[in-house]
Amino acid sequence: MEALLGSHIALRNQRRLQTAMRCARLPTVKTLDDFDFTFQPSVKRDQLESLHTLQFLERKENVVFLGPPGVGKTHLAISLAVIAAERGRRVYYATLADLITWLEDAQQAGHLTRRLRTLVSPSLMVVDEIGYLPISRTGAQLFFQLMSRRYEHASTVLTSNKSFEEWGEVFGDEVMAAALIDRLVHHCHIVNIRGNSYRMREHRALASRLAPPPAPDSSSAPVRGRSPRRQEG
Repeated sequence: MEALLGSHIALRNQRRLQTAMRCARLPTVKTLDDFDFTFQPSVKRDQLESLHTLQFLERKENVVFLGPPGVGKTHLAISLAVIAAERGRRVYYATLADLITWLEDAQQAGHLTRRLRTLVSPSLMVVDEIGYLPISRTGAQLFFQLMSRRYEHASTVLTSNKSFEEWGEVFGDEVMAAALIDRLVHHCHIVNIRGNSYRMREHRALASRLAPPPAPDSSSAPVRGRSPRRQEG
């Protein structure tokens, strides 16, 4: 009976987690155990392990991952979202471009306030790929509204391939970008990743596996002389 009850509870918890992951809209599942710290020595393992205790959620603090493309920013952001969902927290993931599109659609439909309220409620929001695609001034203003509402109310994890000094160009407004950064970093953990791209490493490894074997060196091959022709007579 106890084994049956335990199996039932495990199945229920698994279904609850699957529902939470689906509602979070995570594009994939990543964990801290999957992260290769040896390839990115600039990332401090103890800092990431501390973040994965989720104490920053209790304090309504933010996390910002900065670094060039392919260094693992999205991996680490998603790993925080996964563990938060596993612990029963409401989580939401979106790229900045998709998030702004959703806000612009809500504004045009006349229910922006309701949409903002929906996006403020998750305990953890992941905003991925800040700086990868251009955004409109209206989109930047809508994102600023959302971050202002989440400020000191709930935690946000952001990833960007641009330094804070470049966010004015990203959002098309230096003053608004400065105000946004001020709110984000007031209670914030910044992880600046300086290293090589995982994707480039995988690409080189794949290219190496697919490369044809080298041709034999003809200069080292033995030369067989032609046998002298027997003269008939």
